[in-house]
Formats: sequence, C-alpha cells, structure tokens
Amino acid sequence: MDKLQHSVYTLLFFCLAFAGLYFAAEFLIPVALAAVFSMLFIRLCNWLESKGLSRGVASLLSVVLFLGVIAVIIFLLSWQLSGLTENMDAMKQRLVNMFRDLQQWLQQQAGITKHQQNEMVKQQSEGAGGGAGAMLASFAGGVMGIMVNTILVIVYMFLFLLYRSHIKKFILKLVPRDEKGTADEVVHTAGKVAQKYLSGLAAMIVMLWIMYGIGFSLAGVESAIFFAVLCGILEVIPFIGNITGTSVTLLAVVAQGGDTKMIIAVLVTYAMVQFIQTYILEPLVVGEQVNINPLFTILVIVLGEMVWGVAGMILAIPLLGIVKIICDHIPELQPYGFLIGPEKPHIKRTSVIDKLKTVFK
Repeated sequence: MDKLQHSVYTLLFFCLAFAGLYFAAEFLIPVALAAVFSMLFIRLCNWLESKGLSRGVASLLSVVLFLGVIAVIIFLLSWQLSGLTENMDAMKQRLVNMFRDLQQWLQQQAGITKHQQNEMVKQQSEGAGGGAGAMLASFAGGVMGIMVNTILVIVYMFLFLLYRSHIKKFILKLVPRDEKGTADEVVHTAGKVAQKYLSGLAAMIVMLWIMYGIGFSLAGVESAIFFAVLCGILEVIPFIGNITGTSVTLLAVVAQGGDTKMIIAVLVTYAMVQFIQTYILEPLVVGEQVNINPLFTILVIVLGEMVWGVAGMILAIPLLGIVKIICDHIPELQPYGFLIGPEKPHIKRTSVIDKLKTVFK
C-alpha cells in the first residue's frame, strides 16, 4: 500500500510540475534555453580558464562565439534571400498562372465558375479585413517578445556560465552529506549528456547543410544554399522540421517553374539525406547520448509542443535525458528511469555497419 501511495504522489508531482511549466512558460522558456545552451560552452569555458583567463572573460567570449555563429547563419540566409528576391516578380507571375489553372480545374471538376470563386475569396478577405489591425498589433507584439526573450537568453547564458560553480554548490547543499557524491555525479553526468547531445546535433546540422546544398544545387534549385541552411536549421525540431523544410523547398521549386524532374530530384535528395542522417550521422555523430526509447522520444516532443510550443519541442529530448539521469540515481524514481530508457540498455550499441546490414537485410 505504501508503494502504491508513493507512486500516486510521484505522478501527482509530475502533473503539478507540468502545470507549473505551462503557466510559467513566459518566464521559464528563456531560462531553460539559456541553461541548455550554456551547458554547450562549459568545456570551452574550462579550456579558456586553463589558459589563464578569468571566468568572467571566458564566459563573455563563449557568449560572443554563440552570437557569432548565429550571425553567420543569419548572414547566409539573408544573402541567399536577397538573390531569391531578384526573381520574385517571375515567381509571382508563375503563382498567378498556377492560381488560374486551379480556378480552371475547379470550374471543370466542381462546377464553380471563376466569378463565384472570386466572390468567395472577396468575402473571406472582407471578413478578415476587420481584424487586420489586431493581427498587425499581434505580429508587432510577437516580434518585440522574441527580441526581449533573445536578450534575456544571452544575459542568462552569461550569468549561468559565470556562476556555474556557485549553482552547483547550491545543489550539493540541498542533499544530505552522505549523498553528496551521488549528487555531484548526477550534476556532472547531466551536464555532460546535454553538452554531447547539443554539440553532436550542431555538427550534424553543418553536415546536413553541405549535403542539402550539394543535392539542391545538382537539382537546379534557385538559391539552393538558402534552402539547404533552412532545412538544416529546422532539423532541431525532430520529426517535423525535416518535413517542413522539404515542403517549403518543394513549394519554392514549383513557384520557380521547376519541372517534374526537378521535383523528383528534390525528393530524392531528401530521401538520401534522411537515410544518411538516420543510419550514419545520428549514430556516429550524435549517438544515443540521451538513452531514451523511441516511444518516449515522440511523447515528450508532443508534450513539449503542448506546454512550451516550438521551444518545448527543441528542449524536450535533452531535458528528458537529464530527467532520466536523475531518475536513475534516485532509488524511488528508478522505475520511471527504466520506463523512459531503452528496452535492452545493457546490450552493446550497434555499430553503423551492423545497422546498415540490418537495413539491407
């Protein structure tokens, strides 16, 4: 009875925790993003400090490097986007032609005349016109919120890196003296897992940029680098990002007047890149650092989107990996760590060659 009661209390705690995460999302999302990103630069900070730099300078240089990487990505996107805007008039004309073809098809198949279609579109636009001002205000508020959150993430990152030892000592003070060794191991392992996962993910995204860029260029896609960078960045959102990026590329190819061969080439590029990513890059570069089974990987991504939106989808896997490490080191929570983890955790990890052999079999 005591064990059942303890399980009920644990589940109730998780429910209350998720409710708190949902209602405090506006405050917690920048903090969580900064905490996870700062884990990525702990090793760099330690290396800079070993070279004689102070912790403040090392933390500042790490944040500057983070901003530099983001600036390079934005520069690549804007550079390619400027080339895309040069062909905007031609793309606009092709979209108009596509819309006329669609009107013709609807008239032939559904019996809706072009005049009726235009009236329906006019009614919809008039209905949406009343809320145009509110929509514009909402958009401006959203942009302002993103800018404020970006500044907060940068400030939080610097402070997390600067006071990481102080925060670690605080965590160790919360546990009894005889459990400080276990708590220190949990903190170290959790930071290491998030660090390896994020650094491996960053390396994999760079490789995806190269593969998508080569594939889209060979397919003849205009502004191929722009769409390659876009598809690679969207990979940070598991399962959904790659489909979204490829769908946007296909729509752009159609708007650019691409023929069937170009569309097939883009799909072949997507299929080949996904095969290489799934069976070579992820095991070799990212690895099974988070040690979570596929069921809970999907569940936590869906739950993260419900609680924190896109930020929740990005943070879901590394945060669940940290939760699993905590569960594995606390006897009362070990059943939950077992449930989250793989079915056969003690089996040696399959090599890339063995996985390829399994696929071909």
